Amino acid sequence: MDLGIKDRTALVCGASKGLGRACAFALAREGVHVFLNARNADSLKVTADEIAVATGARVTIVAADITTPGGRDAALRACPDPDILITNAGGPPPGDFRQVEREDWLRAIESNMLTPILLIRATIDGMISRRFGRIVNITTSGVKSPATYPQLGISIGVRAGLTGFIGTLARQVTKHNVTINGLLPGRFMTDRLQQNLNFTAVQSGISLDEEIARAQKLIPAERFGHPDEFGAFCAFVCSAHAGYITGQNLMLDGGAFPGLV
Repeated sequence: MDLGIKDRTALVCGASKGLGRACAFALAREGVHVFLNARNADSLKVTADEIAVATGARVTIVAADITTPGGRDAALRACPDPDILITNAGGPPPGDFRQVEREDWLRAIESNMLTPILLIRATIDGMISRRFGRIVNITTSGVKSPATYPQLGISIGVRAGLTGFIGTLARQVTKHNVTINGLLPGRFMTDRLQQNLNFTAVQSGISLDEEIARAQKLIPAERFGHPDEFGAFCAFVCSAHAGYITGQNLMLDGGAFPGLV
């Protein structure tokens, strides 16, 4: 299926590994010129080279901390008018909110709420003028199912704030063929998942293998997701065929969410 986005441009944040990397790969396979952002220049270059060799797409790297004003400026200088924006940043570490200081909360708000909003503010008017835009915020399935992740209250709380804001904005711009959606990953095989599993195993006094087996049994699919699955779905949401999907928070969790909506 041709997704109709060949020769579009995409700014993909957190693109050196994990879900961001998978999204960049999937977009590149569709002929999108991808601008990859992450903090670590070495790992970013490795990913960029892999994508270029595998897909033949144009790949540009921007090594910068997207959660800082300077990092955002660097990314937007390199890619000032993206047709596709994928916002993605690592969340705060797991733990009990009683041990979290005010400064930690502010860092989480800056990284996981304000950074996506500021990137959207900087790029959305160009999308409107070109009458094409696809914005995807990678958040967490905890936004819809917070009880599943009691150790991630800070991350979920901040990302829920972003979700609420997007719910209002998405309805204002969709008439211009600009869509904004959230992709809500459950448990995918990423470094972030490894960190959370290690934390829970230690807290529960069990081995990591035992925690992995326990966690997979809680998922109807009885496995963790593969990042490539996430990337492929992201590419479709960014496609020319997805203009009627907006303001949605789309769960990718192997059936773990118990509700209907």
